[in-house]
Amino acid sequence: MSSETRTRKIVRIIARLNIGGPALHVILLTRELNRGGYRSVLVKGSEGSREGDMMAFARSQGVTPVVIPELSREIAWMRDLRALWKLYRLLLRERPDIVHTHTAKAGALGRVAALLYRYGTLDLLRLRPREVRIFHTFHGHVLSGYFGPLRSRLFVWVERLLALVTDRIITVSQGLREELVSLEIARPGRIAVVPLGLELEPFEAVEGRRGHLRAGIGVSEKEPLVGIVGRLVPIKRHEDFLQAARLVLSRWDDGPTPRFVVVGDGEERSRLEELTKGLALESSVHFLGFCTDMPAIYADLDLLVLCSLNEGTPVAVIEALAAGVPVVATAVGGVGDVVVHGETGLLVPPRAPDALAEAVLRLLRDEALRRRLAREGSARVLQRYRVQRLVRDLVQLYEGGT
Repeated sequence: MSSETRTRKIVRIIARLNIGGPALHVILLTRELNRGGYRSVLVKGSEGSREGDMMAFARSQGVTPVVIPELSREIAWMRDLRALWKLYRLLLRERPDIVHTHTAKAGALGRVAALLYRYGTLDLLRLRPREVRIFHTFHGHVLSGYFGPLRSRLFVWVERLLALVTDRIITVSQGLREELVSLEIARPGRIAVVPLGLELEPFEAVEGRRGHLRAGIGVSEKEPLVGIVGRLVPIKRHEDFLQAARLVLSRWDDGPTPRFVVVGDGEERSRLEELTKGLALESSVHFLGFCTDMPAIYADLDLLVLCSLNEGTPVAVIEALAAGVPVVATAVGGVGDVVVHGETGLLVPPRAPDALAEAVLRLLRDEALRRRLAREGSARVLQRYRVQRLVRDLVQLYEGGT
């Protein structure tokens, strides 16, 4: 990096460090940029009671976030105004060269605070606002599939306005970029694609971890094991996974009976456990909650399923493929950037448990196909999704490149 770059300060803002891809992304970025000569401050808000948090992981990486408790996912006007004021005061104190926001709520409040910081100076009378560049990353979006039509349209208009004061908008996948362009959030030339970057080395070395998960839940080596990994929230459509599991079991006649694991927690857990009972799947489906040792999970899976209605870039899919686990996923958002149908996995339509079940059955019955998809998928993600590449891409954008 140049000597000029070494003096730059970044304030990175995210609403919450709940367990998931965006939190992992910002922690690794903060760590790597601090090692690379930037001064990087990570700011976070409050997690929900069932979301889990990644504060312990952040500290283990040498990252100590600044916490603004009023910054949360839910819209609450008084709390949001207090959060905005605290963000503005933090920017006055830190005097950043770059403000980079992540996720919807932090993107809204953080960019307004950055705008106030840019123009809230007496030098403005001499037409000299503060020099600060504003970036925002969409890891997904809440502009469709989350809320009703009126609220979704309101959020689209808010994002269009915020885009006008953002120096560069970033998405984590080409598919997500195309969705934002179709929603007219910004012109294509103002939206850069910077794929996720993760530490994949632990997932490349899962051979020695085999057997731990199966032993813990009483599943033999001969029983096929199918998993889903993610927060238990409506957009992930875990009910489709459970319906597909029922269909797989009803059509299975190829040896030891498949078993299923649900990794993650969230607001939908109680409902999904009741649905499991209603489908008579209690002996076949295991709810594991949040797990910190994900390589041990993937080491024992024969297949990973993702059935979301909307995704930016699915971290679980990248991790699974890095570990050599084939994938069946819904063709939504940025999933297609990771999973190429018939080459690195199988894609099915969303809200289609029958198609999901048929894809699962196809892979469970065809070991050669599973091995080929896993091999090709692993090569693809190990080349594209390492953290070192992520840092290089972002530094180029920070320095004014394309």
